Amino acid sequence: MQRAAEPAAAAGLRSHSEMIAFAAMAAVLAIAPFLAYPIFLMKALCFALFACAFNLLIGYVGLLSFGHALFFGWAAYVSAHAAKVWGLPPELAILTGTAAGAALGAIVGALAIRRQGIYFAMITLALAQMMFFFAVQAPFTHGEDGIQAVPRGKLLGLIDLADPTNLTMYATVLVIFLVCFLLIYRIINSPFGEVLKAIRENESRAVSLGYKTERYKLVAFVLSATFAGVAGATKALVFQLASLTDVDWPTSGEVILMTLVGGLGTLFGPVAGAFFVISLETYLTTRIGQWVLVVQGLIFVLCVMVLRQGIVGEIARVLRIKL
Repeated sequence: MQRAAEPAAAAGLRSHSEMIAFAAMAAVLAIAPFLAYPIFLMKALCFALFACAFNLLIGYVGLLSFGHALFFGWAAYVSAHAAKVWGLPPELAILTGTAAGAALGAIVGALAIRRQGIYFAMITLALAQMMFFFAVQAPFTHGEDGIQAVPRGKLLGLIDLADPTNLTMYATVLVIFLVCFLLIYRIINSPFGEVLKAIRENESRAVSLGYKTERYKLVAFVLSATFAGVAGATKALVFQLASLTDVDWPTSGEVILMTLVGGLGTLFGPVAGAFFVISLETYLTTRIGQWVLVVQGLIFVLCVMVLRQGIVGEIARVLRIKL
């Protein structure tokens, strides 16, 4: 009886620590726009959601995608086009971009999950670059100019997101981020999430237990692409712009860096990693220009060699809790 109670007690402690951490994160983010520039915070939140989506795939399934910018960037394009050309309200524009990300995720996932390891990663990269060159040529993306002056509109026909203070837009982005974060948390801690972890640890054993692992991996891939689509679609409205940068391979590299720096396979790691990397880019680019890429490379090497569990992973290890 005592041994049976120990896992339950450990699970309860873990859940308690996670809820405290979530409440603290939500409280800090709620007061953040009064202490920092809202546009910077909204960019960090969009990339934090993007990193959480990527972490769902690599951290809990063990699938490394080198082309996740495909879903992020094309969702941004579709959302921007829907808002500017079709005149859709912001909530429908974001949903349209999200649907585009999910559809692309289903197509790419169906092709990529047939392979494993580096072959899986190369397929995702190849398909992402193919869609990048399509974005260069497609008329509706406007090539290197991108889709500019995207209207933010009125949320639900009532809330004006074009508020000069950016507080209403920030509140909208924050709600989207927190809702998606909780959905990812629920997925990870569901029976479905447990199967994903089993596939990550030992796929052959999961197959021997009767699980159709390819189906689980495909669903996980589509979910990851969907959340990445939410992040890209929201970012297009925040900056009122969708550009080639969003679909280019360095964006895929950035989200990998964010996840590793924050803590691979941790719940809060991608959020910490995204805020760290975006802060680094924002405040160092104006001072050292392109040398910021060298700094990012050094940080990546440092994390791999010293902080192998990332910022949040190391904190959780020291405190002996799960974050």
